[in-house]
Amino acid sequence: MTTIENGSGKRELAGKRALVTGGSRGIGAAVVRQLLDAGAEVLATARSATSTVPERATFVQADVRTRAGAEALAAAAQETLGGVDIVVHNAGGARPHKGSSAIPDEEWQDALDLNLLASVRLDSLLTPGMRERRSGMIVHVSSAAVPTPVAPFLHYTAAKAALENYSRGLASELAPFGIRVNTVSPGRTATPGGEATREQWAQMDAAPDQNNTAAPSDTNSIVPLGRDGQPEDIANAVLFLVSDRASWLTGSSLVVDGGEFHRG
Repeated sequence: MTTIENGSGKRELAGKRALVTGGSRGIGAAVVRQLLDAGAEVLATARSATSTVPERATFVQADVRTRAGAEALAAAAQETLGGVDIVVHNAGGARPHKGSSAIPDEEWQDALDLNLLASVRLDSLLTPGMRERRSGMIVHVSSAAVPTPVAPFLHYTAAKAALENYSRGLASELAPFGIRVNTVSPGRTATPGGEATREQWAQMDAAPDQNNTAAPSDTNSIVPLGRDGQPEDIANAVLFLVSDRASWLTGSSLVVDGGEFHRG
């Protein structure tokens, strides 16, 4: 276990209480581990119970896509932690389709519920306590693909684009209360969910075209740094944003993609 300390030898997030959605595997589990190693008390949540949640975290099963799920989770956080100082909204995703017209209405709604409204609802329930304490850190996990959307994932990237807009507006609203709100936008990352999505995309047999809808395959041709990101790469960025090292940073989006979406 890596102990993350500040200059005084004290663990960096000692005494902080954190909630991580989608915290059972991949990026979410890596974020949970980083926060725990930095001294935070962590409540992780996911739609399904699983053995992959880091052992030192408390786990609550919840579906944040609904208002009722968000309310139940906020109540559990209050009961378990006594309040929340850090919120990391990592839950997200959507399955690809052959084109925008093939995305059914219910999947547009599901993408909005999971990738945008889950954060909006949970923030509305948790930020009143942060306002009272005049401190707090919120991180919304978006996607580095937002500026360059492709047809199979328009529902996903549209929802994430809305999330980034919301995040910047919320940052301005909450800054006078000492609450910082930022976004982390991962690129191609080696996670179980990411691998499953890329496999689904490849199986659609989408031919390369001017809309760039074909599934990416060769990492070296996609990522200038020559490798997929690891969950820890994204978790490191989250840890920085919720730490005092980022105390003058709010309303920002930190893109962590190995240069994938930064080609000139």
